[in-house]
This record gives sequence, C-alpha cells and structure tokens, in this order.
Amino acid sequence: MTVLIASVPSGTVTSAKGFSAGGIFAGIKTPGVDKKDIGIIYSSAPCAVAGTFSQNTIISPTVTLDKARVETGNLVHAVVVNSGCANTAVGDQGMIDAKDMTKIAADHLGITEEQTLVSSTGVIGVEIPMALMREFIPQIEVTEDGGGEFAKAILTTDKRTKEIAVSFDVDGVTHTVGGVSKGSGMIHPNMATMLAYITTDANVETRFLKETLSGAVKLSFNQIDVDGDQSTNDTVLLLANGAAGGSVISGGDDASKAFTEAVLKVSQYLAIEIARDGEGATKLIEVTVNGAHSTDDALKASRSCAASLLVKTAVYGRDPNWGRIFMAVGKAEIPLDESKIDCYVNDIQIVHAGKAISYNIQSVVSALGGDQVRLRVDLNVGDGTGVAWGCDLTEEYVVFNSAYTT
Repeated sequence: MTVLIASVPSGTVTSAKGFSAGGIFAGIKTPGVDKKDIGIIYSSAPCAVAGTFSQNTIISPTVTLDKARVETGNLVHAVVVNSGCANTAVGDQGMIDAKDMTKIAADHLGITEEQTLVSSTGVIGVEIPMALMREFIPQIEVTEDGGGEFAKAILTTDKRTKEIAVSFDVDGVTHTVGGVSKGSGMIHPNMATMLAYITTDANVETRFLKETLSGAVKLSFNQIDVDGDQSTNDTVLLLANGAAGGSVISGGDDASKAFTEAVLKVSQYLAIEIARDGEGATKLIEVTVNGAHSTDDALKASRSCAASLLVKTAVYGRDPNWGRIFMAVGKAEIPLDESKIDCYVNDIQIVHAGKAISYNIQSVVSALGGDQVRLRVDLNVGDGTGVAWGCDLTEEYVVFNSAYTT
C-alpha cells in the first residue's frame, strides 16, 4: 500500500498535535521590525527525541549538553533557543549558562530542566546575556499557532524563515510532521548543519526515530553547502510525542515507510531553503550525479561539486566552464572512467563521453541566468545516484563577512 504524503497549508513546527511555540525580542540582536531572539518549542506530552550534532572539535556547550541528554533516552518536553550569540569558546561559563537556560525555561513551563534542550546561534566567543534570559524567557507565551514566532526567533543572517509541515494517514489516523530551520552562512555540514527542529505527533519507537533522522540527514542537511565552513553549534532535533494516537511506528510496515518519507521530505525542504538563502546568494545550485559505482560515491561527488568555489563563481558569472564541474567531481576521489562522463546544464548536454560537444553557448549562458541552476553529471559506471544543493558565491558574501562583527 502506498501512503500519500500531503503538504499542510502554511505548515509550521507546531502543525503536529500537542506542540506549541513562541518567540520574543530580548535585545540580544539589534532591534528591527518584528525581530525575535529567544524562542521555545513545547510539547504538552513527553517526546521521544533523536538528534544529530556538529562534528567540529570546537563545539558549543549547548551541543554538549543536548548530546548528553538525548543519549540518555529520557523523554523531553521543550527546546529553548537564543540567536545573536553562540555561547561557544567562552570557557566553563558556557556550560553553566546553557544549563541555566534550560532551568529558566523549565520553571516557566512547569517541567524539569532534564526534560529541556537548548540551542544557541550567533557570534562565536560571546557569552549568553543571562540577565536578559532571566527576564524574557518567562515572558514567552507558547501557543499552537506560535510556530512562525519561533521561526523568527532563531534567525541570524537569514533573509527569510524556513518552515514546512506534511501529513499522512494510516488506518484512519492522521500523522503530521512539521519542521523549522535556520542557516545562511557557515554551511558545510558533516552530520547536519545550522539549527533544525522537526516535530511529529506520531508514536515512534526511539530506536527507529534515531534511524529515521540519521537517514534523512544523510540525504538532506549533509548534502548542502554555502561556504565550506561547518558551525560549532550545528544541531538537528526530531521530537515525537505520539499525540495523534495510532500504533507504535517501529519499522517494517507502511506506517514506518510513510513516516520515513515524511521526515525526509521535511528535511530536504529545509536543507534546500538554507542553500537557497545562502549569504549573498542569487541562485540555488542543484547537482545530480548519476551512474556512480555506489550511492555513497554519488553523494560524495555531488556534494564536492556543489561545494566547489570555482563552480559557485562560474554559476554566478553565467560561465559555462564545464571543466570546473569535472574538476569538482574528480576531487571527490571516487572511482570513475573519464571517457564515459556526460554533463548537462539545465538539461542542455555540453559533454559526451568525456569530451565537449557542439552546443549553443548562448543557450547555456541564458540557462545559467535563472534563479535555480541544475547541473547533472552521468558517470555511466554504475547505478548510484546522489543529489546535493549549494548556491553561487558573490561579491556580497565577501563584503558581508568581511565586516560581520563590526
């Protein structure tokens, strides 16, 4: 039986039953129209939780704390997040403040601090202004329609919020998966990237929840690039509260397949929107590698191409320099046969059997002028397929990041 995954109109992280959220402006960031800088996601029912985190060897204490609490297998009720400072590289005070944030939020919500997770995002080397946390976290009102307020609260250099929800029915029970993310710069993941929160009212067994998130991250957040840098605070959390009712989802049946597909759909949407919203970006780049010896080879090669600075600048300049695409695939160090490679730009073939073919250069230049560019490389040595997403690299990125803290 095929289960239909349907989009939820105006879906947010609170579209799933039992979830509420909110945000507030405390003054951590500079003021602005409708700005927020502290947010909370709350579930009235306890949640099974899975997480993936930054593999940078310098990490925020918020990541260390969350990893420890997720690994216990204990149920959680809430996540509190601040934007504007990363709480990274601040010494022992970082962990003290991270724990204090969870206690302040927990007291406000009537739960325990061990049932509360925490994230921070912003400038590295800046401590959390705890006086503002103590004053403003207790003022956050969490509501069922507060997903949009939370989405604003976690933004840093993002130009837009990133939200989605989908649903599927199994045995007369509707299950919903909602998600929200932030990220625009320092994006080159090795687990996940940026901050992302996915919620579901499905009743999911914890082992399968972790398996599902790991698989979704591999095909979504791990396949995007903006600038080749991996954050110290990267976190993706998946929370399941079972509020929809229905049987336990634990793998091997139609409900489990539908849940896996729904989480992947949400994850890929959020990941692609991060790539599209890259700092200074004007174009989304989608790279598909087909015909590799394995799926892992194809994923590696597509990501190598999407992350290449020379490919990014060629796309920005509308330069059909396919040699850069070959270079980027080759530096992935996967087995291939150069004489079998075909290459396409927005479905216009420019290379066959490893050599340039006759094509209308102006047509390719025109194709590169759109706000989305599709690059396809067919290796023709196997059945593996992988997709990655990136964005062009522009002068605006350089100017913006040359004066990030000034």
